[in-house]
Amino acid sequence: MRHGVANRKLNRTSSHRLAMLENMAVSLIKNETIKTTLPKAKELRPFVEKIITLGKKNKESSRSSAYNTLQDKEAVAKVFKELSVRYKDRNGGYCRIVKAGFRTGDNAPMAFIQLLDQDQSPEVSKTK
Repeated sequence: MRHGVANRKLNRTSSHRLAMLENMAVSLIKNETIKTTLPKAKELRPFVEKIITLGKKNKESSRSSAYNTLQDKEAVAKVFKELSVRYKDRNGGYCRIVKAGFRTGDNAPMAFIQLLDQDQSPEVSKTK
């Protein structure tokens, strides 16, 4: 029986899986959109949403906990300065997963995982 077994193993050891999720979380926080396989995206979403929720608390203990998870000063600063302000009125659901077809090499299902309410920078203005 599988009672209480929550996460996917993703064909990795536990330490490799944790390191991969931490690296993907840093990339997602910095770039706000990344392309990965669908199972990895589904595992990454709750991982990132917990970190953003820590950022909304804005306490020193929350900051150190986020740093212990991410190990990246720029990503932690962005969570506490930008993302916590952006999501202050939202009670959860900070990420979106959009399916993106299949990878050509091994036909793995691909997906974009992105943070909601991204700042849409205007295109390069056309000047005459």
